[in-house]
Amino acid sequence: MEITEVRIKLVENAAERLLAFCSITIDAAFVIRDLKIIGGPSGPFVAMPSRKLCGHCHGCGFKNPLRACYCNQCGTKLTTNTLPRDDEGRLRLYADIAHPINAACREHLQRRIVDEYEAEIVRAREPGYVSRYDGMGDEDHRPRR
Repeated sequence: MEITEVRIKLVENAAERLLAFCSITIDAAFVIRDLKIIGGPSGPFVAMPSRKLCGHCHGCGFKNPLRACYCNQCGTKLTTNTLPRDDEGRLRLYADIAHPINAACREHLQRRIVDEYEAEIVRAREPGYVSRYDGMGDEDHRPRR
């Protein structure tokens, strides 16, 4: 697998842990968007794109946020004792949409993305800097000729 392009969108005034968003192209043929670069205790790391997990109302079947107390559709009181938890017992509120299958792939992605993030920080200090991530549409990921 070759990561043929990495695009970084730095978060302005990154007071929180979110440092940047990222898009990668694999083998000049497949794009993954909305990866996040997060500041961690041992440096930046890459979080895969994810979606919020939902629960269904036992009364009407409507999808509601996991922490909701009442159904947003019918008002029925929701039960919260079936909330999904990870191996350490922490509440799982999100699920990855795309993710590496093994540690070697994760390390390969992370190293390339973090290296590009650090290079983007340097480029951002230059006069006239414009992020390559801005205005990104599907046509922007077609192979360049």
